[in-house]
Amino acid sequence: MIIYMDNKYKLFQILLVEDNQGDIRLAEEALKEIKVPNNLSVVMDGVEALSFLHREGRYARAPRPDLILLDLKLPKKDGHEVLAEIKNDPNLKRIPTAILTISSTEEDIIRSYNLHANCYIVKPIDLDQFIAVVKSIVNFWFTVVNLPPGE
Repeated sequence: MIIYMDNKYKLFQILLVEDNQGDIRLAEEALKEIKVPNNLSVVMDGVEALSFLHREGRYARAPRPDLILLDLKLPKKDGHEVLAEIKNDPNLKRIPTAILTISSTEEDIIRSYNLHANCYIVKPIDLDQFIAVVKSIVNFWFTVVNLPPGE
């Protein structure tokens, strides 16, 4: 499926905030297999994620993400801190932010939703299931949901 918006080809921008190289490779593989045209940007810690989103320093020309896939267990600034900053920023708060993490603790789930995460998904350990989960997240946000226009 190719997505057209106002008769123009739409390339969806995805920001993956993940410090695990294996999970990054699996996400890349999953995104190559989906039929939604996308461009994946990857940052590996919370400080870098916020620099990317605010287009600071080397990220001055970074694309505005249409979707953020955010791990909670990150160096420098954890995912909850990043999520809080995203959802408290009037220029970023409408970007759908999906938590994709190994933590299944009730505390992390509740805290994430209290900080306005759009969804919370525990990473499957099985490789094929992990790829299927990433595909389903992206397909849902880009083919089922109506997203607000980007700034």
